[in-house]
Amino acid sequence: MDLNFNKNEDAFKNLLSKLKVKSEKVKEGGGPVKIEAHHKKGKLTARERIAYLIDDNSDFLEIGVFAGYGMYEEYGGCPSGGVVTGIGYVKDRQCMIVANDATVKAGAWFPITAKKNLRAQEIAMENRLPVIYLVDSAGVFLPMQDEIFPDKEHFGRQFMNNARMSSLGIIQIAAIMGNCVAGGAYLPVMADEAMIVDKTGSIFLAGSYLVKAAIGEEVNNETLGGATTHCEISGVTDNKFDSDEECLDYIRSVMAKIGYFEKAGFNRVNPALPDSDPGHIYGLIPEDRTKPYDMKEVIRSLVDNSVFDEYKKLYGKSLLCGYARVDGWSIGIVANQRKIVKTRNGEMQMGGVIYSDSANKAARFIMNCNQRKIPLVFLQDVSGFMVGKRAEHGGIIKDGAKMVNAVANSVVPKFTFIIGNSYGAGNYAMCGKAYNPRLIFAWPTAQIAVMSGNAAAQTLLQIRVSSEKAKGKTISAEDKKKLLNEIEDKYNSKLSPYYAAARLWIDGIIDPHDTRKIISIGIEAADNAPINDKYNVGMIQT
Repeated sequence: MDLNFNKNEDAFKNLLSKLKVKSEKVKEGGGPVKIEAHHKKGKLTARERIAYLIDDNSDFLEIGVFAGYGMYEEYGGCPSGGVVTGIGYVKDRQCMIVANDATVKAGAWFPITAKKNLRAQEIAMENRLPVIYLVDSAGVFLPMQDEIFPDKEHFGRQFMNNARMSSLGIIQIAAIMGNCVAGGAYLPVMADEAMIVDKTGSIFLAGSYLVKAAIGEEVNNETLGGATTHCEISGVTDNKFDSDEECLDYIRSVMAKIGYFEKAGFNRVNPALPDSDPGHIYGLIPEDRTKPYDMKEVIRSLVDNSVFDEYKKLYGKSLLCGYARVDGWSIGIVANQRKIVKTRNGEMQMGGVIYSDSANKAARFIMNCNQRKIPLVFLQDVSGFMVGKRAEHGGIIKDGAKMVNAVANSVVPKFTFIIGNSYGAGNYAMCGKAYNPRLIFAWPTAQIAVMSGNAAAQTLLQIRVSSEKAKGKTISAEDKKKLLNEIEDKYNSKLSPYYAAARLWIDGIIDPHDTRKIISIGIEAADNAPINDKYNVGMIQT
């Protein structure tokens, strides 16, 4: 190992250490005091409920751990968006699990909570996964009701999705394990089966205080909407249980009896590990993100037996396309090559930039994968498409559009991992969030923006200088430098993968070692939905 490799490895491990600390803090939810208060009511926390529900020693792929990170500070924050979501295994069946975290503002819905719930439902619909809702929520967070209640992708959309999932035959099971208030009360009732925990679970359109204010009637919450009321009088819920554990045991028994549906039929053989040392991957990504590296080495560190069958190896070298396997699953890989490469006519192509020949190659490869029913994996470290007179005269816009078109109309499942840069139109062509990847995760080294911090700062500075000049003012060299630093610092704070994860532009930030697991879980989930599934075809058409 050379000195640069060791330096890169140390820098990457430092980023992973920070990721672990931040993740552990977020997973505390409302904190130890709120958790203890929760336990005193005889209730498990959201994460404890999920741990009890899923199969022993099985994986739980959490979606949106950092949702809301650094947001809503004026209200005390909203760790994980106040809800825990992810793909888990219950009786060997993959399910989407959605569990309100009542230690965070009593499980109230912030704007990011709605976005996270809708993302969970989207994943369930795309992959035809059963959904298990563990409900414990006080409803909409009233100080922000205008940002969560009335719009198309707001609170009410989840109930529309409940209905759409029913029409698609996607199983939905709900357990009322705490508060279930107002509009939120529709969610468990629109599920296929709803159960409730006695004495701690309650469901009503209006609580006792609002009933008193609205119609003058005096009634306590238990009589109004407790387990006995809804299991014995109204019939709103199907069964009641004495504890969280009994309720979760019943859900497991339900899942054990569900039949199997048509599969997509993706190819899988016996899994194999990469040939390289697992720790090798940490030293491959340069600490200095402007330096080149060989993306082929990254791919070999991720795929079974380190075997990568490259497509058009000698053509369009700034993009790597080829076939491989991950955990036995057949995949097609589209990855940005970060090496500086030489073309046949002796020209040098910059690493991380998409050229016309590369875009054409990728478009054809993506179509091949669609024809052969091979899921696609995108590994992003892209600065964008090539610019300049030569590129424009060569039709870079047209060639880039071909690639974007191929990505947009791809019907096989797509999975995206942002390893380094994700800038400009390169984000789109490499299957950014707008292009419906089934899952999209970032490594701690990721940056997502229209352009790099330095390029953006220089551009914004020139605009500012020109504006001042038009007013007859001048800016000294010293002031320019100070202003440039201020602009760059502000811009760079929004490049962070944590900024992206907080807003659910990505599903999470991961250790590179988890990449293989996520691809495997993702394809296993996607295999539940046939390629011609009417939901996914509709997604493409719209």
